[in-house]
Amino acid sequence: MLNPIVHWDLIVSDAKKAKAFYGALFDWRFDESTFPGYTVIDVGEEGRGGGMMQRPADAPGCSLNTYFGVDDIDGTLAKAVERGATVLVAKTEITGIGYWAMFLDPDGIPMSLFEPVSQA
Repeated sequence: MLNPIVHWDLIVSDAKKAKAFYGALFDWRFDESTFPGYTVIDVGEEGRGGGMMQRPADAPGCSLNTYFGVDDIDGTLAKAVERGATVLVAKTEITGIGYWAMFLDPDGIPMSLFEPVSQA
């Protein structure tokens, strides 16, 4: 796998306000029916959509999280740590969809990983 960007999330301070802003700015459409507390963002036919959620109290701040597709989150996290990364979120299941994890690279940049549920 070439590890493309497969998803992104906006972690915002006020989801209602952010939806109004981005909806008016980019004509994005929002779907709140997939997961409680999480909004799926449809950016239209020409782009890869993402998601939006209210910033959890324990999150360090608002952010744009980028998810890179991997075949093996555990192996990728191990490689990242060997090279100086710090794991923020260990491999976490997204029921029926796959797994995600997050680390800080050596410069402190947050990066997320996504491993889809096996199609086998």
